[in-house]
Amino acid sequence: MDKKLVEEFKRCASDPVYFISKYIKVVHPVFGLVNFKLYPFQERIVQDVKNHRFNILRKFRQAGCTTLGCAYALWFVIFNAHKTVAILSKGEREATEFLERILIMYDELPEIFKVPVKEKNKHTLRLSNGSVIRSRASGKQSGRSIAGSLLILDEAAFIEHIDTIWAAVYPIISTGGSVFALSTVNGVGNWFHTKYTEAMEGLNEFNVIDINWADHPEYKRQEGFEHLYERMRQRSPPIDVDKWEAITRKNIGYKEWLQEYECEFLGTGDTYIDGEVLKQINEDIDENFESRYWKTLRVWKQPHPHYDYLISVDVALGRKADYSAFHVFNLYDGEQVATYYSNSTPINEFAKMIKTVGLMYNEAYVAVERNNIGSNLLANLQEVFEYGNIMSDSKGELGFQLTASFRESILAIMEEYIRLRKVKLNCDRTVRELNTFIVTESGRVEADVGQHDDLVMSLALACYVMEKELGDMLLSHERQVNYDEVLSKEVFLTGLLKLNDKNEFREEMKWLLKN
Repeated sequence: MDKKLVEEFKRCASDPVYFISKYIKVVHPVFGLVNFKLYPFQERIVQDVKNHRFNILRKFRQAGCTTLGCAYALWFVIFNAHKTVAILSKGEREATEFLERILIMYDELPEIFKVPVKEKNKHTLRLSNGSVIRSRASGKQSGRSIAGSLLILDEAAFIEHIDTIWAAVYPIISTGGSVFALSTVNGVGNWFHTKYTEAMEGLNEFNVIDINWADHPEYKRQEGFEHLYERMRQRSPPIDVDKWEAITRKNIGYKEWLQEYECEFLGTGDTYIDGEVLKQINEDIDENFESRYWKTLRVWKQPHPHYDYLISVDVALGRKADYSAFHVFNLYDGEQVATYYSNSTPINEFAKMIKTVGLMYNEAYVAVERNNIGSNLLANLQEVFEYGNIMSDSKGELGFQLTASFRESILAIMEEYIRLRKVKLNCDRTVRELNTFIVTESGRVEADVGQHDDLVMSLALACYVMEKELGDMLLSHERQVNYDEVLSKEVFLTGLLKLNDKNEFREEMKWLLKN
């Protein structure tokens, strides 16, 4: 072989950026078959994937990262014998398209790089050097068949059963394989979000690769890359970035813009609460609370003698599956002043806790979902602990039966209360559940896979009670009461002192101020 060709082959074997930029061709939707000249941010991705065993890439839409994964996979099997690249995609169409791109790249290579093919179909490319690329769609059993030297998880945030797949494949990868997980974001709480967040906190071995649409030279001019702009001018007219952004945001919507271009986990996905609202309530979380009872009870504000309170309850068996949860709300400004959250509290102990907290908060109203074991909790509260301020439904029965239609109704009220800021949520655990409370493809509203909604459902019950049962007693959340000025300003409303006669109220105020 010619000495120059040998040197070129060696350089390509050691430098995937050089190989891809010089020899890989891709199909452009407008210009057809073109050289895959990498942008700076794409070069950075390739170098990271080569230098780190575990990589997780949070990307924007149309960044060319899937195509980049195809090119890297082809480089990997050409220059490494007896290696397996396993590619997992969210669906059959995506899996076959991934391999189709690789086959086009292979076919367009110079002969010097074409390792003879031994097997080729829509899911497999096997070379004579013993290396193979397998592309599969996700499925519960996928992890048993996709292990390899390099695992590529394409659009990982959208792959079904990925937790199960990862658990199955990781023991094999951990002995020496590498992983490249790439995706646009799809809300919080899923495998991709969890691994990314843990990586940012140094809790796993993934190397985080972050890119944003502004990294793309076509969208944002960067000093030193004039040669790229000349190439782009040859391809298409220059982009007016400000105009493009305004039009794109308007056309695809706020949530889609966050997901497809801004790479924002929060506010994306199929969340029941609008993404912009979620961002606001996440900013309102108050980390200043007092923990009690082995950190199951959190207290933000102590009871005030002039206020009434509501405890809204969702009960579980206490066997470390679902959680028993309740909120304590101030009925005059809608503030969440305490929460309880435990998956190991027996029903009788939970009832005792509700009574304890209820009495502490001025014998608070208690609203309980009575489905299933909720009836047992109500019996404990009433008969064993003799708690008197338990709320009844419209039929006069203790508690509230959560039928399908009632569930839909209370969730709608909860959404309105959160959106219009009628409640102030302090608890990060509550907000975290709202972040993963989604609308499924079938239209059902529920916790995402592997998540919980116990605090969400007890919050929904609280909002319903405040709206339908106790609505006339509530102050607007926008009205902030200054306790130090209570006796100097007429901030007490009729409902506050439970006086129905306004003249009587004025007389009482005069007496208070005089004394």
